[in-house]
Amino acid sequence: MESFDIVDTDIPTLGDARISSPIEGRKLDGNRHFVNDEDRVLIDVDARRFEKTIEAKGKISSFEKAGPRRKIYFDPSKLRCALVTCGGLCPGLNGIIRSVVLELYFGYGVRNIYGIRYGLQGFIPEYGHDVVEFTPDVVGDIIRKGGSFLGSSRGPQDVEAIVDCLERMNVGILFMVGGDGTLMAASEISDTIQRRKLKISVVGIPKTIDNDIHMVSRSFGFDTAVDLATQSIRAAHNEARGFPHGIGLIKLMGRHSGFIAATATLAQQDVNFVLIPEVDFDLDGPKGLLTSLEGRLSERGHAVIVVAEGAGQKFFDASGKRDPSGNVKLHDIGTFLKERILAYFKDRNTDVSLKYIDPSYIIRSLPANSNDHVFCSFLGRNAVHAAMAGKTRLLLGHWNNHFVHIPMAASAGRRKQINPDGRLWQSILDATGQGSLKNDQGAGGSTPAPRRKRSAS
Repeated sequence: MESFDIVDTDIPTLGDARISSPIEGRKLDGNRHFVNDEDRVLIDVDARRFEKTIEAKGKISSFEKAGPRRKIYFDPSKLRCALVTCGGLCPGLNGIIRSVVLELYFGYGVRNIYGIRYGLQGFIPEYGHDVVEFTPDVVGDIIRKGGSFLGSSRGPQDVEAIVDCLERMNVGILFMVGGDGTLMAASEISDTIQRRKLKISVVGIPKTIDNDIHMVSRSFGFDTAVDLATQSIRAAHNEARGFPHGIGLIKLMGRHSGFIAATATLAQQDVNFVLIPEVDFDLDGPKGLLTSLEGRLSERGHAVIVVAEGAGQKFFDASGKRDPSGNVKLHDIGTFLKERILAYFKDRNTDVSLKYIDPSYIIRSLPANSNDHVFCSFLGRNAVHAAMAGKTRLLLGHWNNHFVHIPMAASAGRRKQINPDGRLWQSILDATGQGSLKNDQGAGGSTPAPRRKRSAS
């Protein structure tokens, strides 16, 4: 695990929580476990670093543990809540919506729960999007469907207009489900709310299929993405083995981080080359991908390549263009590799059968699997517990096997990536035997020389 600096993990509150939680009086709950703000989860659990941090800085960093509080801030009978989903689609969005609504309704007795349609556009009057009034019947079976029940959109909207809308609707709690851009927008909305001295709680639920949000060990949808990505790898492997000099090429999601590509490779160990944004590689030259691929085909007769969408961007001219969310538009590394591989073997008068698979939009728009359904249920319910206690400017995360409260400032605008010298990438090298794909061994980390792949595939 990485070493972490001391960070401010205090969670702001709107005021003193003085109302007894309705959860406490419910007979069916028995000895319901309540959580105190003093219940903490260590950020860094390495024993040696723990001792060194105490010695050097005199304190350690820890997160508030998530869960129901005995006292809450909001009066459920008078409270209005709003929920919005933003950015790209991701398996589990409907599970988040459902768990938030059910916990508000049955756990706390909140009856005024509104869904904002089509992301941040839903707050802006000019778009004319209507509002969904949530009840248990409305969300009852939405987890069986993919996508977002509320719809989504990309791109910024006027923060002042968003807060104007929250004021007009008399909203007390806003749940924002989205990725890094959404969390930064949530932080700006919180700033405006604070400047206007409004009593509105803003709670973020991190959404990224790439699993790349800083200080969040796991994000919902990632398990489903890996599950479905392994099916693509299996299909590509079968195609590659079925033809002389067969090549299976799969492009998976991962703009800046290769967690899906790496984890799916370990789950379905039929891959010979993994290309991710964090590890540089060359195409040409004695150690480049094309020469290494030629050697693999000569030795085994087939090969499977997995590439994350953000890998190999150095091979393109930087366009500087951005999508509506502000992300740099990536060039298509998948089709680029396909064309380069085919041209390389054509120049050598070698017939190859290359099958290219890009399952990205299928994966992100399908319903979540069982593990993600459970995970989404915990995330949504813990988001409600935090908000009802009057906490704000936080996101719900999973850290060291606990659900925790993470300050927005500690995560927004930062990204989690694979460490090229860490255990995950070393396991990829063990599983594939690909070694370094850099002609200059000094660039791209301390990657060992190529090793023979252990599997017989």
